[in-house]
Amino acid sequence: MKKVIGIVLASTACLAAFAQSGTNSPYSQFGLGTLSEQSSGFNRGMNGLGLGFHEGNQVNYLNPASYSRLDSLTFLFDAGLSLHLTNFAENGVRRNAKNANIEYVVAGFKVGKRLGFSFGLIPFTNVGYDYSSTNTLTSTSGNTTLTNTYNGTGSLRQAYLGAGWEPIKGLAVGANVSYMWGDIDRKFVNSYSDASVNTLTQQFTADIRTFKLDFGAQYTAKLSAQENVTLGVTFSPAHKIGGHPELKKILTNSQTSVSDTTSYGGGFDLSLPNTFGVGVMWSHNDKLKLGADYSLQQWANVQFPTFETVSGSSTFALRDNQFSDRHKITLGGEYCPSAFSRKFFNRIHYRAGVSYATPYIKVNGNDGPTEISASVGFGVPIINVFNNRSFLNVSAQWAHSSAKNFISENVFRISVGLTFNELWFSKWKLE
Repeated sequence: MKKVIGIVLASTACLAAFAQSGTNSPYSQFGLGTLSEQSSGFNRGMNGLGLGFHEGNQVNYLNPASYSRLDSLTFLFDAGLSLHLTNFAENGVRRNAKNANIEYVVAGFKVGKRLGFSFGLIPFTNVGYDYSSTNTLTSTSGNTTLTNTYNGTGSLRQAYLGAGWEPIKGLAVGANVSYMWGDIDRKFVNSYSDASVNTLTQQFTADIRTFKLDFGAQYTAKLSAQENVTLGVTFSPAHKIGGHPELKKILTNSQTSVSDTTSYGGGFDLSLPNTFGVGVMWSHNDKLKLGADYSLQQWANVQFPTFETVSGSSTFALRDNQFSDRHKITLGGEYCPSAFSRKFFNRIHYRAGVSYATPYIKVNGNDGPTEISASVGFGVPIINVFNNRSFLNVSAQWAHSSAKNFISENVFRISVGLTFNELWFSKWKLE
C-alpha cells in the first residue's frame, strides 16, 4: 500500500509539467484544440493501434476491458514523454517549431482472477500557437501598417480510474471514469501603426471542469492451438462539459490608453460528441500480432460558440455546422521472436503502424487538414539483477496534415515510455 500511495503522489507531482501545451499548430485555434494522441508507449510504436489488444505486461487504456488481462503477479507503472519537431509550409514559406512535454502517467494491477484496475493521467486536447501577419494600407494621408496577432494556450487533461472484468472466459468488459479539466485562452489583436486608430482585442476563454465516461468490451476466440483473434469495441457518450465560454471585445485608444470592454457569453456549455471504436487483433503463437482499428467521433452534431453581427446586432452564441465527423483508420502490428529467450534481441518487440484521419475542425467554413501518419517502434526489455520484466518503449512517428489553400504541417515525433513491472503479489513458499 505504501508503494501505491507513493506512485499516486508521484503522479500528482507531475501535474504542473503535464499541463503544458503539446502543440505549436495554428489549427489549435479552432474548436477545443488539436486532439491528442491517446495512447501509451507500446501503442505508439503501432501508431496508436490498440482497441483489440490486451497485454499482460502493458497498460492499454484505449480499451478498459483489457485491464482484466493484466498479469496477476505484477503492478505496472508507465510514464511517457515526447519531443515534437514540426515544419509549417504555406505559399513557399516555411517555419520550424519544436516542443516537448510529458504525455501520460498510468498504472495498472490485478485485484482478482478476472478483475483488473488502472488509473492515471492522460491528455485530451492541446492549444498552443503564436503568430502574426502584417499588411500595408495606402491612403491619401500615407501608408499605415496593419498587424494581426494570434496566440493561444491551454489544454484538456483527464485523470481516470478504470476497471476491466472477465465475467466468462474470452469475454471482457470495462469502463473508465475520468475527471476532465483545463483552460483554453485565445487572443486576437488588430492594431495599426497610426496612433489615431483604435486597437481591437478579442479574448476567448473557457474553464472546463467535468466528468467523462468510456466503455469497452473485448471478445477473444481461439482459432487453433497457436492462433486467436480478439474483437474490441469502445463507446464514449456525448455530453455537456461546461466551460462557460466568454468572449471579450476590447477597444483601446492608442493615444490615451483608455479601453472600452464588451463581454459576451458565459451562460452556456461546450459539448463532446459520441465516439465509437472497433478494432480487431490477430495473434499467432503470441509472437506475431496484427490489428486494425476504426473510430468515429460525431463532431458534426456538436455546437460551438461563434461571434456574429447581423443588421448591427452582435451575438456570441452556440451554432451548428462548426465541425465535421472525424473518421480514423489505423493498421499495424508487432513481432517478438521469443519473449522468454535468453538472447536479448529475440526478446525485443518490433512494432509498426499507419493511420489516416479526417479533420473535425472547419476553417472559415471549409474542412480542416486531413492527416496521414506512420510510425515504427521497439519494446526493449530492461534486464538486470533486480528486474527482468520492465520495458523501455521507444517510437518514431511522422505525421503530415494538409488542406487545400491552408497551412501544411509535417511533424516528426519521438516518444519514450518506461513501463515499470514490479513483482508485488507473489507468495513465498518454504520447502
